[in-house]
Amino acid sequence: MKSLIRLRMSAHDAHYGGNLVDGARMLQLFGDVATELLIINDGDEGLFCAYDSVEFLAPVYAGDYIEAEGEITSVGNSSRKMKFEARKVIVPRTDINDSACDVLSEPIIVCRASGTCVVPKDKQRKNK
Repeated sequence: MKSLIRLRMSAHDAHYGGNLVDGARMLQLFGDVATELLIINDGDEGLFCAYDSVEFLAPVYAGDYIEAEGEITSVGNSSRKMKFEARKVIVPRTDINDSACDVLSEPIIVCRASGTCVVPKDKQRKNK
């Protein structure tokens, strides 16, 4: 099972000079994806325990559209292993004008991660 969200990074998301977005914003998106996956799988939001791996692969800027996708790769008694990928799919073209944007023919992978979430047994409402 997979979950996918897509949103535009705003000026509010920009944390550094040049409208660069903080990498932690990608982890926040992965947390939202994980929550949806747990709700679909277990009927409960669960808890994010830890990331096993995080790789920041390309910069993200205000105005970029980011697609964050995740999937459950392993289901234990209460643990759920997941993997995530964030891709840049649309970029602003301020070199043309203030409102120009391009849809990328090939998305740019900006972040990959894997981690573990837990849904306590007494909170699991599905797959019993």
